[in-house]
Amino acid sequence: MNAPIWVLGAGAIGLFVGGRLTAAGANVHFIGRARLRDEIAQAGGLLLTDLEGPEHRLAALQWHEAAPPGVPGLVLLCVKSGATASALADLALPSGTPVLSLQNGVDNARLAQQVAPQARVLAGMVPFNVAHVGPGHWHRGSSGQLAAQEAPALQPWQALFERAALPLQLHRDMSAVQWAKLLLNLNNPVNALSGLPLRAQLLDADWRACTAALMSEALQVLRAAGIRPARLTPLPPGWLPALMRLPTPLFERLAARMLRIDAQARSSMADDLAAGRPTEIDALCGAVLRLAQAQGLQAPRQRLMVELLSAAQPQPLSAQALRQRLGA
Repeated sequence: MNAPIWVLGAGAIGLFVGGRLTAAGANVHFIGRARLRDEIAQAGGLLLTDLEGPEHRLAALQWHEAAPPGVPGLVLLCVKSGATASALADLALPSGTPVLSLQNGVDNARLAQQVAPQARVLAGMVPFNVAHVGPGHWHRGSSGQLAAQEAPALQPWQALFERAALPLQLHRDMSAVQWAKLLLNLNNPVNALSGLPLRAQLLDADWRACTAALMSEALQVLRAAGIRPARLTPLPPGWLPALMRLPTPLFERLAARMLRIDAQARSSMADDLAAGRPTEIDALCGAVLRLAQAQGLQAPRQRLMVELLSAAQPQPLSAQALRQRLGA
């Protein structure tokens, strides 16, 4: 299809997905901050590299700071969770326009649909990590396949995503997929506080114990709410805390797929924390906390992470200190 694609939120995920679609011949318009536009221009274009595939260099992008003229055939919603409402509020999308949310968390598609009721908002899930590793350079450091809600509106776009080597795996129940991804994303705040690359952090038993504690608490909340997360890893979701608590040599052997990460990969939350930007902690631990409260439960570990990552100046913690505070 040659209908325009709008990437609303040209950050790490938006640039990587939109850039790959551009390289595959799509008519992509990026909507993002002038700061990144200027950085990419000064670097001579956008460079995308990949753990698994070839690199792509794009000399020029169709960049806008607000909605471009015309009508999009598809909108990729890639803003941070906290910006979902404001990003869509001023967009006059025609009735039925498909909007695919490629955001962390479980609530963004619902919120986007409330803000843009005339659009057809679809939940999506990005399993891989994309890091900003240099001027104009973004790198995918882990693997996985894009997931999206099964809907006729996406069928015309599937061939394009295939050509871009970003095939869409369609699901009838995206809620189960999103909660499963959120469980894995509970490592993000731990990674951000560690200050370590993802692989190095995952190879530290104390940091892993912190993630295991958050996962265990979240699984208890999901069971109470009657939610069964999908299986996104070789192990069932309920086994993940036990995997994370294994001694490092055994963990390294059994979690080989999880550890198939570039040494330079880190979570976007770590990038945001280092840059002094608001993090997505409310969309992760905050979502578990709200679900717990709806069930009449407490989730003190999630609450602690929300408090730590929401502080104006988060204080550094050692792995042992965080582990103690989490009761891990």
